[in-house]
Amino acid sequence: MTATLTAPRLSLQTLAIADETTTIRSLDWDRDRFDIEFGLQNGTTYNSYLIFGDKTALVDTSHGKFREIYLAELQKQIDLSCLDYLIISHTEPDHSGLVKDVLRLAPQVTVVGTKVALQFLQDLVHHEFKQQIVKNGDQIDLGKGHVLQFVNAPNLHWPDTMMTYDHKTGVLFTCDIFGMHYCRSEVFDQSLTAIMPDYRFYYECLMAPNARSVLAAMKRMDELPPVTIVANGHGPLLRYNVKELTENYRTWSQSQTKGETNVVIFYVSDYGYSDRVSQAIGRGIIKTGVAVEMRDLRTTDLQEIRELVEHASGVVFTTPPQSLEVAQTGVATIIASLKAKQGVGIFESFGGEDEAIDLLANRCQDLGTVLGFPLIRLKAAPTEATYQLCEEAGTDLGQLLSRKQQIQQMKAIDNDLDKAMGRLAGGLYIITAKKGELTSAMLASWVSQASFKPIGVTIAVAKDRAIEALMQVGDHFVLNVLEENNYSHLMRHFLKRFAPGADRFAGVKTQPSRLGIPILTEALAYLECRVESRMDANDHWIVYATGEEGKVSKPDALTAAHYRKVGNHY
Repeated sequence: MTATLTAPRLSLQTLAIADETTTIRSLDWDRDRFDIEFGLQNGTTYNSYLIFGDKTALVDTSHGKFREIYLAELQKQIDLSCLDYLIISHTEPDHSGLVKDVLRLAPQVTVVGTKVALQFLQDLVHHEFKQQIVKNGDQIDLGKGHVLQFVNAPNLHWPDTMMTYDHKTGVLFTCDIFGMHYCRSEVFDQSLTAIMPDYRFYYECLMAPNARSVLAAMKRMDELPPVTIVANGHGPLLRYNVKELTENYRTWSQSQTKGETNVVIFYVSDYGYSDRVSQAIGRGIIKTGVAVEMRDLRTTDLQEIRELVEHASGVVFTTPPQSLEVAQTGVATIIASLKAKQGVGIFESFGGEDEAIDLLANRCQDLGTVLGFPLIRLKAAPTEATYQLCEEAGTDLGQLLSRKQQIQQMKAIDNDLDKAMGRLAGGLYIITAKKGELTSAMLASWVSQASFKPIGVTIAVAKDRAIEALMQVGDHFVLNVLEENNYSHLMRHFLKRFAPGADRFAGVKTQPSRLGIPILTEALAYLECRVESRMDANDHWIVYATGEEGKVSKPDALTAAHYRKVGNHY
């Protein structure tokens, strides 16, 4: 059953997915940005679910933009006066945006969620409602065999997240976990090849900064009976590749947490842009191989704050709202627990009543801590450029903390192998990219033609490079070929360390490609390329891209070559 609106394209898709279990999928075909800080190639969906036992339960609602058509469809599927439970996986607006409307239409319903979720929901709804707090392992029996068991999964990626397992059907309702921003009419994961880039990108953006919490949640999942369907909150449901796709989360998260170096990031959920900024900083940190742990100051007890700070290599925290005593006390505990030479970062939340960031920075510096990146001051609502700055700031902190470890690793490589690897020569290129208002550039030498039909190239991009975020599947970039005997000034420019958010093209002559991507005017040649796939190569991404347009400006000139003596660093 489908209902449709026009401009923008919004539609609903209703389908039975298991015994007495129905999904209502809200398809947002044209959404090209999520939470501002990262772009979407394929739209997104917001999935909610109905379970019909002797009693009925609705798992999550939808985004507010679907209010009219979603509520109409919901009332076709069930008489809302007969709805018994509304299960809240977490209170982020894209899933709880219509909770207030459902409670208005079904005031008898009991809202089920974690203690934190129900506290947040009270602030959202602003009136009393029936509620049931559930803890990890608690169950509700709907009848007809539908016994729902709740699995706490805090910090994925909100502090109030939980999953719900139906013992009759084996369906695990996971909300943001194991989701992807991918809008198609296919309800399930029939094509692993089609969905994999979006699945991985979603993990990197939302889950990787919470890798330790991912592993904790999966350990709880291991105690459940077999999962037949992952009923997620975004994208196609997982049915055909459940084991592979869920185990990917474990593998990816283990690689994020295996290092001894770690950073704990403290934010205040649902205040200003605290959670979004913290996620962007976290993404930048994990690019360097440094583990990240996210903690909400509203829900983390003081003893845990002390222990986290004492064992962390670096600490990042927000300027808390002056009216929220628990957050103020939390920040005071952070500062009291800091040690000399510990890496520190501080960011504003733009919530209207932030504590003065300079006073907090002075207190940290008095303790002998090291400022890992310049203070992040938000004077307006964040833009794409703001989140890019935050991500690059996180990368700076991660590189600072991992520098000693990287030097040790370079010394540990076998000398003969190292020298032999260094004899692999390459050309010299500048990769330039633009997506939305964001631009970036990178010096590259690990470039090679990879196919004839179509013309294709592979480029190795270190995971801690800022440009990596602009080279996802479907993105475009320009490969600028440098000229022999006329490249040193460009090489020096793009090798220098840029401050977070700095314009990498300042002082460099460029012209736009057909897609508006900067082409270096002094380049020997250029290729405008589209990213087709990416392969994980430990500390690099191997990006395969097809050429769509190109030109040589000096037919008789030669490409600049790059020779190294060692193979374990650039």
